[in-house]
Formats: sequence, C-alpha cells, structure tokens
Amino acid sequence: MSGSAPQIASLDEQLTAAETEVAELAITRKTLLSLGGPLDTTAPADPTVANPAYQQILAAFHAGTAPMRAKDICPALGAGATAKDTENLRAKLKRLVARQILTETEPEPEAELFTLAPPTTSA
Repeated sequence: MSGSAPQIASLDEQLTAAETEVAELAITRKTLLSLGGPLDTTAPADPTVANPAYQQILAAFHAGTAPMRAKDICPALGAGATAKDTENLRAKLKRLVARQILTETEPEPEAELFTLAPPTTSA
C-alpha cells in the first residue's frame, strides 16, 4: 500500500493542474468575449466539423452538384487514391453522415454515394 501514496500524490497534482488550466481557459474565454466584436455565428458548433480536413470535404460537396463516392472525392482533396486513403476518407464521410451533415445512399462501399444533407429548420 505504501507504493500507492506517491501515485495518489502525483494524480492529485495532475488533477490540480488540470483544474487550474480549465479555470484559466474559462477566464480567457470570458475575456475574449468581453472584447466585443461580432461572434462568428457561421462557425460550426461541432468541433469535428470545424477541423480543416472536414472543411475541405464540405467545400468539395458545396462545389459539386452530384452525389460523390469516397474514391471520387480523394483527388479533389489532393489525397492519394490508395485503398487506405479511400477508407480514411470514407470514415470521415461516415462521421459527417452520423452528424446529419451528409447523407449516403447505400451502405455498400462500392455503391455508396454521399451528398449534402438537406438543411434542417429549427423550431
């Protein structure tokens, strides 16, 4: 049991440091918001969608007019055309489908087409 005391002390220090960092981030956020200026309401609320890689994917869909397959989007993003690249992109597309930003037709990898989801109206 004597070996667990240093572990507990170390974890306690880590917890204190994390709590301090969270408090400092809250102060920074409050300060930035108090500086005024319009808030960017067009920024995605979902941090995943705010990621530059996802922004590139969405830009490709906004530029296109027809549904696209993952393997067809890779060249538009400057990604490789290997199976690994396509599967990596497909995983991102599936995340966007899960967030109802994209829709897909059929779940079969060779047949699935992705397109932008219709806009939702908030009540």
